[in-house]
Amino acid sequence: MKLFPIMGGIHPEHRKDLTSEKAIVAMPMPATLFLPLQQHIGEPAAPTVEAGYLVKKGELLARSDGAISAPIHAPTSGRIRAIAEITAPHPSGLPMPTIILESDGKDEWTDLPPPIDDPFAAPPQSIRDRVAECGIVGMGGATFPSAVKLGLGTQRKLEVLLLNGAECEPYLTCDDRLMREYADEVIDGARIMAHALGAPRVIVAIETNKPQAIEAMAKAAAATDNVTIAKVPARYPMGGERQLTQAVTGLETPARKLTADMGVVVHNVATARAVHDAVRLGRPLISRIVTVSGGAVPNPGNIEVPLGVKVSELLAFCGGADGAARFVSGGPMMGQPLPSLDVPVVKGSSGILALTRAETRESEPQPCIRCGSCIAACPCGLVPMQMAAFIRAEKMAEAVRIGVQDCVSCGSCTYVCPSHIPLVQYFRYAKGRLATQDRERRKNEQTKALVEARNARLERLAMARRDAAARARAPQPETAQEAGRIAP
Repeated sequence: MKLFPIMGGIHPEHRKDLTSEKAIVAMPMPATLFLPLQQHIGEPAAPTVEAGYLVKKGELLARSDGAISAPIHAPTSGRIRAIAEITAPHPSGLPMPTIILESDGKDEWTDLPPPIDDPFAAPPQSIRDRVAECGIVGMGGATFPSAVKLGLGTQRKLEVLLLNGAECEPYLTCDDRLMREYADEVIDGARIMAHALGAPRVIVAIETNKPQAIEAMAKAAAATDNVTIAKVPARYPMGGERQLTQAVTGLETPARKLTADMGVVVHNVATARAVHDAVRLGRPLISRIVTVSGGAVPNPGNIEVPLGVKVSELLAFCGGADGAARFVSGGPMMGQPLPSLDVPVVKGSSGILALTRAETRESEPQPCIRCGSCIAACPCGLVPMQMAAFIRAEKMAEAVRIGVQDCVSCGSCTYVCPSHIPLVQYFRYAKGRLATQDRERRKNEQTKALVEARNARLERLAMARRDAAARARAPQPETAQEAGRIAP
């Protein structure tokens, strides 16, 4: 099919050969799992269990709490040890309420909801309800509740479900292996999602450096009449939903708009498989495939990991990570440094990297030489060096004016900078500052509104008291005869 050029982008070393030929293997169930209630964008899930409860595999542990939320289910059978707010078990490093589940070693399933026998004849809402019930979120890293995203077709006219199999981050190969080994399930899940969205077409975009995945997916899609496989160039950040949409459809998504506003909804291939499992088997999202890689890992690979497994245990399963200079959750470009190896694998954990010092490319920042490399690399058409200059000078309004909030934090500018300036860190800092200022502004507005409402109530009360006092001071008639004279 015809493809369209995207702006900017880079060609980092892929380093996918460490794991691309490693078949997916399942990790044994550990003795204890740590399940944070915040594994998705939106409100944390609300616990439905207490310490001491006995639960089975797949059983609901925490329900959705709000319009944008997702439930949590038990990855195995066992006993709830505690529900506590502890710092370690969350990739963010922030204190997070966490369910601690001790395995009983039986791995016994609970009664699952019945399969939806013919999902293409079922009402779209029933598909969305099942996806919500099973706790599925975007598994490409964004972790937006998938049921909410599948409801976009009720608000807009959608033309395409774009399935993201680009996997442009270096090192990561979990989606590549998923498409090779579970192509039929991925295609089935994609068609079910398209039915829920009301989108007549499905396009699966895969980078050209994954020929086996392209072949497997094309074979699985051959019997369908609405699924197309698109081979997109291996160029970072091709996996960004705006970049992928433009490359496949030619449509550029304006700032502050969604790709859905252009008639395109983007989902990850791993999300499609999870939807297949939920609809066809009734299974909730309780495990995921994680790439464990990096120069410090003796036996890197793609591992099917129960949610809640500590990173330290996952690394030990792969031979340890002696000599690692940095641990990263996700890919090296957009992933986050891990605050501790005691954090667990969560729904958005696509990769765990143990990088040597040589792989981290650490260098002392030097003054900007205004070469313009960052401008050429930016896929959003921004001017990173000028935005960074404004941010260093604390001129946030100027940084906003030239587009800092449109930055997708892909890290392309940092990668190409010959002065080793950590540009993307400036932009993340600025977004954090702006978000804090916005929260403070809204808090001040709410406080002001509350004060004004209170003052208005006090003024009404004072007026009522003055009126009552005036009536009390007014002369009162002493007899009925006098009252008759006073009355008009």
